Amino acid sequence: MSAITLERFVQEMEKLKQEMDARDFRHGEYDQRLARIIGELRERKLEADRSQISSTLDDLLKRGIITPAVKSHLESRLGLS
Repeated sequence: MSAITLERFVQEMEKLKQEMDARDFRHGEYDQRLARIIGELRERKLEADRSQISSTLDDLLKRGIITPAVKSHLESRLGLS
């Protein structure tokens, strides 16, 4: 399996945010989808170095795509913190 590009990761996170804004997720559905994204990232790896990933997470946070808690969770699960 090939690595996931940062662009695809950003698209998936933006899509998740749009879906969350468009409708109310059932209890735990956002967490399940986020866990699936993280699992895929850990399995296939991101096609980027640590600084690029950190910068991308900072941008997603600044744009309101993710919350500080989600950013911290992603950093932890991806071994960035």
